Amino acid sequence: MIIEKVKEVLGEHLDMDTTSINEETTFEDLGIDSLETVEVMMELEDEFGMEIPVAEIGNTVGSLVAYIESNKE
Repeated sequence: MIIEKVKEVLGEHLDMDTTSINEETTFEDLGIDSLETVEVMMELEDEFGMEIPVAEIGNTVGSLVAYIESNKE
C-alpha cells in the first residue's frame, strides 16, 4: 500500500516509529523542515517513478498519498 511506503520513508528520514503517523498527520506535526521535505519527496519519486511537486501535495500525509494514488501510472 502506498501509505505504508510513505510511512516507511518518513520513519527512516525522521528516525521515528511510524505507528503514530496516519493520513491526518501533518508534516508540521512531524517536524519536517523544507530540506527534509525535499529529501523525502526525492526518495518517494524514485520509489514510485513519478515527479512529486512539493507545492501540490498539501500539508498532510493523506494529501501526499492521494496525490501519489491519483498520479501513479
